[in-house]
Amino acid sequence: MTIETKNLKLIPCDTEILKAAIQGNEILAKKMDVTVQDNWTEFGESALKYSLDKLSESEEEKNWWTYFPIHKQDNKLIGSGGYKGKPNIAGTVELGYEISAEYRNRGLATEMAEGLINNAFRDDRVKIIIAHTLGKHNPSTKVLQKCGFEKVEEINDPDEGLIWKWELERR
Repeated sequence: MTIETKNLKLIPCDTEILKAAIQGNEILAKKMDVTVQDNWTEFGESALKYSLDKLSESEEEKNWWTYFPIHKQDNKLIGSGGYKGKPNIAGTVELGYEISAEYRNRGLATEMAEGLINNAFRDDRVKIIIAHTLGKHNPSTKVLQKCGFEKVEEINDPDEGLIWKWELERR
């Protein structure tokens, strides 16, 4: 189900959209009938392939992976985001998002995150939404704070270094 916000349409990626994205920007643009700029994602092809594998495993994973934010006024793909799978047994989902450089500092990452948060909490199974950021104040930590998340843990990741874990509980 597409998530609508003021400036964005968040399109849930099915296997066909993900395959098109992996094949390249031109194919994705045709498939979605939107403008796709170079460097629209920093997460890269490996994240798209991972989502495709997970969606291919189970119908239950539908709508719990990648979403593509389309800027309504420009009809342009401006990043990616979504969840790292369906809610676990404890009712937790993990949120992630990115906005391409030319669309940053306009509140669109916050708008996207809020759309994904509201969507997740429509599912009664979801009790907590978590997110992870690098362990320092940055634009992503500001987005999470604006959305009501609280920093709950500091983790030393062997690959990434210091990581902050954030949580938002269902109200």
